[in-house]
Amino acid sequence: MTSRIFTFAAMLILATQTSAQVRSYAPAKVSFDDFKGLVANVETHRSSRLVDLDTFLKKSKEPGVIILDTRSAFRYERIHVKGARHLGFTDFTQDNIQKVIPSFDTTILIYCNNNFEGNQIDFATKIAIPRPRGSLSAQFAAQEKPTMMALNIPTYINLYGYGYRNVYELDELVNVNDPRIRFEGSIVKDGP
Repeated sequence: MTSRIFTFAAMLILATQTSAQVRSYAPAKVSFDDFKGLVANVETHRSSRLVDLDTFLKKSKEPGVIILDTRSAFRYERIHVKGARHLGFTDFTQDNIQKVIPSFDTTILIYCNNNFEGNQIDFATKIAIPRPRGSLSAQFAAQEKPTMMALNIPTYINLYGYGYRNVYELDELVNVNDPRIRFEGSIVKDGP
């Protein structure tokens, strides 16, 4: 009996210490309110910056324009739009972005996996499909619209948040075999 009381007391002390330790940290540097405010500002701005492939390609030939690919380094190295620079989205910081895009006035063109079809390995569509949890919910899930999880939107929001306003986003689903667009990378065959 004494052993049980001792064990219970030790567990209670340990739980209290663990709980106190967790509470001793400052809140995380995360603000959902800041994000919601940023999204509200970006929404109107972005709507006027969505461009078709022909406009995207025309802008890409202007002096000083940067095509930014924020997919993983692995996917970028395998295949990316010819001339694109890489900065993985997970590496976005003010300093890292400034190394790739030193001027706020730079025209930036962005794209992501969800802009290309015909290569679901390197341009896998980011989509969340509703998952049923029971027979009744399966009927409703079958009627739900999938949620697009494209990287373009968080990339655009973050670039805007860091002060870059001259951003244009490819707004078409382009076949990777479209002769108007060129790719480079380790899996791209050299050719005309």
